[in-house]
Amino acid sequence: MPTTIPNTIEQDLRWQAIVTRDHAADGTFFYSVKSTGIYCRPSCGARIPKPDNVQFHDTAELAEQSGFRPCKRCKPEQLSLARRHAAAITAICRRIESSEEMPVLDELAAHTGLSPYYFHRLFKSMTGLTPRAYAAACRAGRIREQLKHSETVTDAIFDAGYNSNGRFYEKSDDMLGMTPTAYRAGGAGMEIRFAIGECSLGTILVANSPRGVCAILLGDDPDTLVRDLQDSFPLAKLIGGDGEFEKLVAKVVGFIEAPRLGFDLPLDIRGTAFQQRVWQALVNIPPGSTMSYTELAARIGLPKAVRAVASACAANKIAVAIPCHRVVRTDGSLSGYRWGVARKQTLLQREAAAQTPSGKE
Repeated sequence: MPTTIPNTIEQDLRWQAIVTRDHAADGTFFYSVKSTGIYCRPSCGARIPKPDNVQFHDTAELAEQSGFRPCKRCKPEQLSLARRHAAAITAICRRIESSEEMPVLDELAAHTGLSPYYFHRLFKSMTGLTPRAYAAACRAGRIREQLKHSETVTDAIFDAGYNSNGRFYEKSDDMLGMTPTAYRAGGAGMEIRFAIGECSLGTILVANSPRGVCAILLGDDPDTLVRDLQDSFPLAKLIGGDGEFEKLVAKVVGFIEAPRLGFDLPLDIRGTAFQQRVWQALVNIPPGSTMSYTELAARIGLPKAVRAVASACAANKIAVAIPCHRVVRTDGSLSGYRWGVARKQTLLQREAAAQTPSGKE
């Protein structure tokens, strides 16, 4: 049954989406107008109806079952352009994931009916990666999996789709963060330096591999943070930081205390292709702003993957620099945060203050 719009319409986010013609709300609900007998998508460019004439519907089918006809202007019974694009990019992602060869841009674009230039721009805006970078991440995932199960490194290389050892070894360090043999041994021999300090959010552990910062952990108990680091790199050699390394920790703490300073340290980010898409989208959320898990899923072109997006946020081990604290519930309230909701609230308040001319830390 349709839901009649409440008297406090100004407080209803759906009504605000209609007034602002919010394309991001398309598909999340539909509205009908009693005086015209039609229903529309939120972004419809038709004249804004009177609130008393409006009803909300969860789906186009429910609107039609209630006796309303689809608007000829916004065609709500059809997929919106944004959702058609999202479906096309999702299909291309599946195609890349199942291919053993690096993609050819023109061929991928041809499958979507878009020009190579527009397709490339659309793919990057939705996934946070170029088609080639996404393919490289998928291939990296395959080689990591094969290294766990193949009898030899050579078998893993060919099973992952590489035609020669040479082509793989050219990029193996960038892909794995270590040699294939070391990765196969669970990171044995890799050195990770770390140090523990204190900041206004409690205890902080910063860890650095030869490639960059690989962990920023927050908590109340130093021992717990060290165990978390050990669980992440079980066979790596953990080395306590010296005085020089503590300067890096101080720089991270300085960023946490004063977000306006910006974070310019190199990162060693390790995750699946999907996780990297989510984390890249997180980095693109401006300081002082927030985004819902639903919006984040739509941003990467997978609007139904809300739970998977939340899991990727929870898997992030580089606090603040990869700002999973900027993701909130649809109603704007704060939900679970790996390092505690209170810390999440403090970070958001601090960033919001830093964006105002009079904001002070």
